[in-house]
Amino acid sequence: MRADEKVVTILWHATPFRGDKFEDAWRPAAEAALDYGATFWAFFRSNDDPLDFTQIAIFRDKQEWDRYWYSEELSQARAEASGLYEVPVLPIWHRVVDTGEVKEVAQAELDA
Repeated sequence: MRADEKVVTILWHATPFRGDKFEDAWRPAAEAALDYGATFWAFFRSNDDPLDFTQIAIFRDKQEWDRYWYSEELSQARAEASGLYEVPVLPIWHRVVDTGEVKEVAQAELDA
């Protein structure tokens, strides 16, 4: 992730007793973001509440997101997962302010 990138998140809540089914059904749909221009995707499941999921993707602009979200592939995935998650499902847009990561010592020495 780099500063000023556009990150979209979706908070999903699976219906009771359907968390595992939702996870299996939605993982390929979340990964499909790469096919529509995303440079990163992730799909998380909460340890505290296994019915809560977070989907993250980085797109260059909202048009690429719209092409993904409103595609026939994603429309079909949402239809097939119908009943496995609660609605409404609303994307939330973020701008990366800054990021950081720890590099291993060997890699940091090579970079110096």
